[in-house]
Amino acid sequence: MDKFEIVITTLFGLEALAAREVRRLGYETASVEDGRVTFYGDWEAVCRANMWVRTGERVLIKTAEFEAVTFDELFERTKAVDWGHFIGKNDAFPVKGYSLKSTLASVRDCQAIIKKAVADSLSTEYGISWLPEDGVTYQIQFSIFKDKVSLMIDTSGEGLHKRGYRRLSNVAPLKETLAAAMVELSHWKYEYPLCDPFCGSGTIPIEAAMIKRNIAPGISREFAFNEFSQVDNCLWDKVKDEAKSLERDVPLEIYAYDIDSDTVELAKNNAVKAGVGEFVVPKRGDARKINFDMPYGTIICNPPYGERIGEIKECEKLYKDLGVNFKKLDKWSYYIITSNENFEKLFGKKANKKRKLYNGMIKCNLYQFFGERPPKVEK
Repeated sequence: MDKFEIVITTLFGLEALAAREVRRLGYETASVEDGRVTFYGDWEAVCRANMWVRTGERVLIKTAEFEAVTFDELFERTKAVDWGHFIGKNDAFPVKGYSLKSTLASVRDCQAIIKKAVADSLSTEYGISWLPEDGVTYQIQFSIFKDKVSLMIDTSGEGLHKRGYRRLSNVAPLKETLAAAMVELSHWKYEYPLCDPFCGSGTIPIEAAMIKRNIAPGISREFAFNEFSQVDNCLWDKVKDEAKSLERDVPLEIYAYDIDSDTVELAKNNAVKAGVGEFVVPKRGDARKINFDMPYGTIICNPPYGERIGEIKECEKLYKDLGVNFKKLDKWSYYIITSNENFEKLFGKKANKKRKLYNGMIKCNLYQFFGERPPKVEK
C-alpha cells in the first residue's frame, strides 16, 4: 500500500502521550508539535490509529503543506495537489479550517478558495465540468498558521473522544481523551484499587478499566473512513479482530463515587455500555468523607472548579476539606486536575509534580502527589 503522512491532533499538553501511543502501534513518529503528532503509514495505519489512540482527537491524512500569503498562491498550490488520488468523481468534499497569525486571515475566503481549487483539480482529473458530490464524504480540513498552509482529509468523522459508551453525560463532562491521559500519567497499577470520588458520568473509571484490560477505544464505533473506497471490509475486520484478540483478562478494583444519586446511576449505565460494568463500582458518596481499609491505592479526579464568586468560595472550602480527608490515605497517590492556581495551598500539601493540561479551553494543572511505592504483587 502507498504510504502517506498521517496527523493525529491532540489537546495541548497531550502530544507526548499520543506520540507514545503511535510508537506502541509500531510506527515511528516523524514530528511532535503543539497539538499534533505525525507519522507515515498506509490505510491499515489509519484504521489502527483510529482504533487505538486514546489521547488523540482526530486522525487526518496530510495531502499538502506549503507557504501562501496571497489568495492566488493558495488557489494554485491547492489545485496542484493530486486530489483524485483520494476523492472520487461523485464524492463530497466539504472544507473547514482555521487561520491564525497569517496574512490570509479570512477563514471564509480561504474556505471558498480551497473548495474551488479542489473542484477544479477534480474536474480536470475526471474530465467533467460538474461534480455531483452525492457520494462518500471526504471532509477536507485546512490550517493556516504563520502563513504555512496544511491541507488534510479527516478519516475519523466524530472526534476520537466519542467512544460510544457515553450517550448521556452530566453537566460538565470530562473529555474521554483527557481522562485517558490522566490515567496514563498516573502510572496506576491494576493490582491496587483506583478511586474517582467525583466520578460524574464515570469517564475516568471507565477509561481506566478500558486501559488496563486493553479494550481498544474505537472498538464500538464507526469512523468516516469506513465509507472510503480505499478501505474495504476485510481490512477493517482484520483490525477489529486484532483489537479483540489483544484484550486482557485482569482483575480490577475501581471505585466511582459521586454525591448525586442520578449521576451515580448514569456512571453505572455508561460502564455497562463500555463493557466494564463488572469492574467499575459506582456508589453515592461524599469525597470529603471517603475512606478505605486498603493501605495502597490511587485517586484520580476532576473536582469542580467554580466559575462564579460563590462557587469559587465553595470550591476552595472543598479543596481544604479534601486535603484533610486525604491525609488519612497517607500511602495513596492522588492525581487531581483543577484550574485553581492556589490548589496546593488550599489542599495543604505541595504536589510532587505539576503538568499543564487543557480541559476544553480551560487551562488547568494536573497536581500529582506520589504515595509510597506499594509492594510488588505476584501476578
